[in-house]
Amino acid sequence: MTATFPAAPRLDDTGVLPAVVLDLDLAEPLPAIAATAPDGRRVQQAWALVRLFTEPLGTLLVDVPERGLSPRDLAAAIDTALGEVLRPRLDGAPVPYTGIVPDREPAFLASRRAALAAAPDITVVICTRERPGALARCLDSLLAQVYMPARILVVDNAPATEATAEVVRSAARRGRIDYLREPKAGLSFARNAAEAATRGEIVAWLDDDELADRYWLAEVARALVDNPDADVISGVIVPAELETRAQVWFEQFGGHSKGRGFTPATFGPHTAHLQSPLYPLPPFGTGANMTFRPGVIERIGGWDTALGAGTPAMGSEDTLAFTKVLLAGGTIVYQPTAVTHHFHRRDFEGLHKQMVGYGTGLTAAYTGLLLGRPGLLWPLIRLAPTALRDLTGADSLRVSTLQDDFPRELLTANRRGMMAGPGAYLRGRRAARAKQRAAR
Repeated sequence: MTATFPAAPRLDDTGVLPAVVLDLDLAEPLPAIAATAPDGRRVQQAWALVRLFTEPLGTLLVDVPERGLSPRDLAAAIDTALGEVLRPRLDGAPVPYTGIVPDREPAFLASRRAALAAAPDITVVICTRERPGALARCLDSLLAQVYMPARILVVDNAPATEATAEVVRSAARRGRIDYLREPKAGLSFARNAAEAATRGEIVAWLDDDELADRYWLAEVARALVDNPDADVISGVIVPAELETRAQVWFEQFGGHSKGRGFTPATFGPHTAHLQSPLYPLPPFGTGANMTFRPGVIERIGGWDTALGAGTPAMGSEDTLAFTKVLLAGGTIVYQPTAVTHHFHRRDFEGLHKQMVGYGTGLTAAYTGLLLGRPGLLWPLIRLAPTALRDLTGADSLRVSTLQDDFPRELLTANRRGMMAGPGAYLRGRRAARAKQRAAR
């Protein structure tokens, strides 16, 4: 396996590539990592998703010296970072750099094959708005799945052009891809339109700025088979590239998976004493890689149209949905082998806006929750000291992974967003009602 770089990346002012992103399977020989990218930039670090026989087991971030990294160097770095997880699978041996030839079918592959023999049909939904290039790339990844979706539904949200429809028409020549137009702007309106169009179907949600790992839907299907009582399956989201400092800073802040790691977990009534459904949010999922069984969203009242992209709250419709599922006694399974690859925002301005949006969406979601269930106010007040420690403590999960170069103004922006969340929710609710009246 060789290191790959994004096609024709743009040179930045410093001539530095923050990190090359690798997908490494120890069943294959490890690559050498050059210190200079093909475009002449100096590679500072290598970030890798590490697998064994396709099973994702962890991630690695290692400095790249001026001489580069040899396969032996890379194996040693993996052994140092992930040896505790890998060595039991390697019969105690150190991580190899030459690849592994198994003498029989690996247990992980055998269990996936057995699960897929009994796996249900799954519909994949992508909600999008005027991003035809990203959508085409995302659809390509879905059409290359090991376990193919029963169908793909693209929801075109308040389109201004026919670009999305044209992408769908082109991709539909290679697989079953349906197109649905939702004229009311807002991600939750698009999600609700998809729900109405997929009643009775298992729905896996993917964002248009992602690539589905080749085994993504196979591992979602495995989780559904292995956990028949699960209402929701949530997977891992890893970076598709780390071309800019802004993308690296987003990963330092926890990325989309917020440091959940690669240990499977289940959240439900039996774990409420260990993990409150109310805080911290959300340790159990993210909207860019989630799968719901039929009827789950309907039971919690649908997607809140005052939340999500395209509203003053800017997000957190997924956070509120997960919380409502747990409060209703449902079960969420975290399946870290179900991987998607996300293209983070490349510039500081985009990251700053995202950090504001994360803060705004979080407290907006709490506002929506309390308006629907005022009795939750006192449990939330009891959790407030923990939340305050997480916001200010140097050892909290929110800040313990930040490096010295992380701009602290991004944390300020996040907190400023939190202050604006309640008002944003109320404005979003008024706007959503106005859209619904206009559509009648």
